[in-house]
Amino acid sequence: MIGYIKGSLELKTGEYVIIETNGVGYKIFMSAPSMERLGEIGQKVKVFTYMRVREDDVSLYGFCSNEELRMFELLLSVSGIGAKSAISILSAISPSSFALAVISDDLGKLKKLPGVGAKSAQRIILELKDKLKTQEAMEETSDAMAVEYLTQENQEVAEAVSALQVLGYTRKECDTALEKIDVKGRSVEEIIKIALKNLAR
Repeated sequence: MIGYIKGSLELKTGEYVIIETNGVGYKIFMSAPSMERLGEIGQKVKVFTYMRVREDDVSLYGFCSNEELRMFELLLSVSGIGAKSAISILSAISPSSFALAVISDDLGKLKKLPGVGAKSAQRIILELKDKLKTQEAMEETSDAMAVEYLTQENQEVAEAVSALQVLGYTRKECDTALEKIDVKGRSVEEIIKIALKNLAR
């Protein structure tokens, strides 16, 4: 598995870029916003990658951040959403806004995404909402972090941090997003919603 590629940006098209490293040009499919953020031809760039392997196809998909990569992986886990659909969705919404829509049951926002109808939007919420809040999320958090928050009697905060880490946000980003939130009396969902709004700014 290729975690990331660092090299010279040699070509940009409507769907993919080519990055050359050590004499090899890698064709990497990316969302439009990610390609824009890469900069100009000839610049040195670093792209996080996801390798999709099928019987008749091996493709690389690229992302400018771990948040985008994680959102892509979450989308692929939803029944009926393939790699091209996931890239189209990434072109239309940021990871934090997408997560907020899922957590908030915002069918209206999800239905506006390319290739997502009413049934697909419901399926996205059904299949992803629990992944952002349950035991899988808790396993992504280090024991040290969990102990730190739990000793402060803020289990809701620990679960919120875990959910944000599932999306690919770093501990520092989570701390920054949560530090100004008055968590007293708030549910995990409420804390996540506010944190995602802070991350989206």
